[in-house]
Amino acid sequence: MKRLPRMHLVLLALLFALSSIHYAASDAIYDKFVECLSSHSNTSDQISSIVFSPENPSYKSVLLNYIRNLRFTTAKTPKPAIIVTPTSEAHVQAAVICAKSNNLLMKVRSGGHDYEGISYISNGTFIILDMFNLRAIDINIADESAIVQAGATLGELYYSIWEKSKVHGFPAGVCPTVGVGGHISGGGYGNMLRKYGLTIDHVYDAKIVDVNGRILDRYAMGDLFWAIRGGGGASFGVILSYSLKLVQVPETVTYFRVMKTLAQNATDVVYQWQYAMQKIDNDLFIRLLLQPVNSDTKGQKTLRVSFLGNFLGDADRLINVMSEGLPELGLKKEDCMEMSWIESMLVWANFDQGTPPSAFLNRTYDSNFLKRKSDYVKKPISKAGLDSIWKKMIALGKTGLVFNSYGGRMSEIPEDETPFPHRAGNLYKIQYSVNWEDGGIDAESKYLDQIRQLYSFMTPFVSNNPRESYLNYRDLDIGVTDNGRNGYNEALVYGRKYFKGNFDRLVAVKSAVDPDNFFRNEQSIPLQPSKGNNRK
Repeated sequence: MKRLPRMHLVLLALLFALSSIHYAASDAIYDKFVECLSSHSNTSDQISSIVFSPENPSYKSVLLNYIRNLRFTTAKTPKPAIIVTPTSEAHVQAAVICAKSNNLLMKVRSGGHDYEGISYISNGTFIILDMFNLRAIDINIADESAIVQAGATLGELYYSIWEKSKVHGFPAGVCPTVGVGGHISGGGYGNMLRKYGLTIDHVYDAKIVDVNGRILDRYAMGDLFWAIRGGGGASFGVILSYSLKLVQVPETVTYFRVMKTLAQNATDVVYQWQYAMQKIDNDLFIRLLLQPVNSDTKGQKTLRVSFLGNFLGDADRLINVMSEGLPELGLKKEDCMEMSWIESMLVWANFDQGTPPSAFLNRTYDSNFLKRKSDYVKKPISKAGLDSIWKKMIALGKTGLVFNSYGGRMSEIPEDETPFPHRAGNLYKIQYSVNWEDGGIDAESKYLDQIRQLYSFMTPFVSNNPRESYLNYRDLDIGVTDNGRNGYNEALVYGRKYFKGNFDRLVAVKSAVDPDNFFRNEQSIPLQPSKGNNRK
């Protein structure tokens, strides 16, 4: 057997020594944290079942179960030193106290749909507080309310409402595996936003664990209650639950999906849609999916626009609304599908028609490699402008756009009523979307470059000063902070885009409730400049 050169042996010994030091350090962190957690919990016998170190056989599955973006499942992705999966509010309180006392950065995860993964990855030593066990839902139809823990999913919320009432719903997102905590705290929306606004417009109370481990409700929070309705929760504490007011839905709602290519007059319909949705019946929401696709002509590509409609009423009334408001689409009765509200939410979630509501209880999710970005449009884009966008999308090849109609209730709520500022004056929101299957570096570089090119191309057509973005479509391209001495100025870059004039009020709340900046991430709310972030 050939002997290794002496230098190689020295390097191997050094690597082994460093590895031993690393594991020893990890063990020390774990032991200290568990000891602290046990001393601050009334259920110390359960601690071993809710705390996972990298050496635990279940660590990998617990980590991966709620990662929805495969970009953050590679060997190079930073991994937490500890994962905590609390089963009680007391566990959350203890975890905050112990992470703080051990100087451990804490990331809080509910459903794992954070597009940039900042709820479960970070540089340096960190732990994950994974809320998936805290998923209780209490529906009270008598007063049309629901109390929902942060680890519940939207699908579980919808199912729980349906169990109690066939004429109530909640205006949240269409992806059923999204976690309630992150979705609501960032100002979640769904296909009833023109009728009822956002999730945060229906929150009347909440419970949060603050930096000192105290549980606060709305009245104990003060201005913090304003902040966690659209400003995100991860900068301020750990959301335990939200108290929600349900909304009424008719027994019959109507769904439609009409697809048009450029050869089928898609540009004209999109152009008119921009104007129509500002004055059309508030019961109607129309989402546009715009994708480059192969045309009938061999070797040629075109653009296809899918018009997805959600109408809180029957098909006959919808046809009348569309005939008057957007006749260019040419919607016909045979395009319409009447169903119950819960059935419509299943269809919007891409389940086959006839799927039972119990499908909403399934937490499994087919993850992809993906990147998302967002924009807001305040002035209609001309036909020439739309044509130029279509040509750019076709040339790039894969990145798609999603247009979400605004107007209605969204234009009636002042932009400072909640931290979410994108209200009146917006015609629609754009989501940029690209998915891919190859996990290689080349594929990632290709598709990230593609979506960024399209985002740059769209500059003349979207909002400016600031160029606005949606917090729940998290995008690290628009700015990050290292939470150092220049934290405020760094955060100002993305903060104005997410929150506009509400940013400084969020900073004031943050400085008051978390003066040492314990709850922080790559795009968190910073401390006021006079206080400094003092993390470095």
